[in-house]
Amino acid sequence: MSYLFTSESVSEGHPDKVADQISDAILDTFLTLDPNSKVACETFVTTGLAVVGGEVKSNAYVDIQQVARDTINKIGYTKAEYSFDGNSCGVLSAIHEQSPDIGRGVERADPLEQGAGDQGVMFGYACSDTPQYMPLPLTLSHIALEELSRIRREGELMPYLRPDSKSQFTIEYGSDHTPIKIDTIVLSTQHDPFGSDSAMWERIERDVKEILIPAILARVPQEIASLFKKGYRLLVNPTGKFVIGGPHGDTGLTGRKVIVDTYGGRGAHGGGAFSGKDPSKVDRSASYAARYIAKNMVAAGVAKEILIQIAYAIGVAQPVSIFVDTFGTAASSKEGKPLSNTLIAKKIEELFDLRPATIIEKFGLKNPIYGATAAYGHFGRESYSRELKLFRHGKWVKEEVLFFGWERLDSVESIRREFGL
Repeated sequence: MSYLFTSESVSEGHPDKVADQISDAILDTFLTLDPNSKVACETFVTTGLAVVGGEVKSNAYVDIQQVARDTINKIGYTKAEYSFDGNSCGVLSAIHEQSPDIGRGVERADPLEQGAGDQGVMFGYACSDTPQYMPLPLTLSHIALEELSRIRREGELMPYLRPDSKSQFTIEYGSDHTPIKIDTIVLSTQHDPFGSDSAMWERIERDVKEILIPAILARVPQEIASLFKKGYRLLVNPTGKFVIGGPHGDTGLTGRKVIVDTYGGRGAHGGGAFSGKDPSKVDRSASYAARYIAKNMVAAGVAKEILIQIAYAIGVAQPVSIFVDTFGTAASSKEGKPLSNTLIAKKIEELFDLRPATIIEKFGLKNPIYGATAAYGHFGRESYSRELKLFRHGKWVKEEVLFFGWERLDSVESIRREFGL
């Protein structure tokens, strides 16, 4: 029997994402100057105000106010009529020193025995819906808003666009859990006032149909584009008007879009947010490692869908448990029996070193790579390298830095060998 599943995304101008981006910009600035910085930074935004709070241990000095303003302007909040703009909003900093009680659990004489920065459970997930090994509803929701953001920044086709927007895709799945068709698309975008309310709504709906939807179709493989041809319901700005938005329309807070950040509700989430946290916090680094393992497992053919849970205790390097669920999609062994979840979990423990220090080293997580993750999802992104200017060992140097390293598929062959696939 078929069923419907829905996921949403929000743009970089959504108030919660504004907060995430400020927090990660502050983290990146600290890591640019001191790779050993310990940062736990949260941001609150509302009408005309951004408040930054948290704990930091670092040898670097960062102008918190300037970083926040630069980030807000970069997002596109540059006009006083938005009632929140980077040049004139208030910025309050309430950052203080990290607790030594936390520091003693993280720092070790042997760096490889660095303990987890907190207890907690982290999840990684992957499925065969898309080439990115991500759920289709979330992937399309992200793509829709990435394209809308591109159109807004180019400023020609839809010149009335403002930064805040949300998308939502409902997909019909068959009984074999493969996508059958696009059922419903919801797109809400903030806009300038122009003409009557009905004229605004009609223009925006027409532009979404004629400009945005074709841009989405151009981004996806043909097999996914064909799902649009079976007919779908399109709901654009369902209230009819969306002029007041961003932090003026609603408050924003770091870490309040964890499902958008991860798997759109298709995979589990342990509850810990990502943005503003340095990689000693396993909420972030172990979630990246779990995604890496899950993606490589599905790409290797171990299962068509897999959920991995990793649990840690504060101050302890090795995970306290690893759990796997393949939802009945596991491949068969040479004897013809489906690989058990227990066996897969045991193999993961043998194949992958999940100590925090090893995870940090493997993915280069002490580099300032986090601003790129703070909108449109931490997973399903393309891995790439970029040259950055970093302050290292008392001088400025240029280094090639890896972004989204946890999305690489460089363990597929070793996994196939281990499982005999």
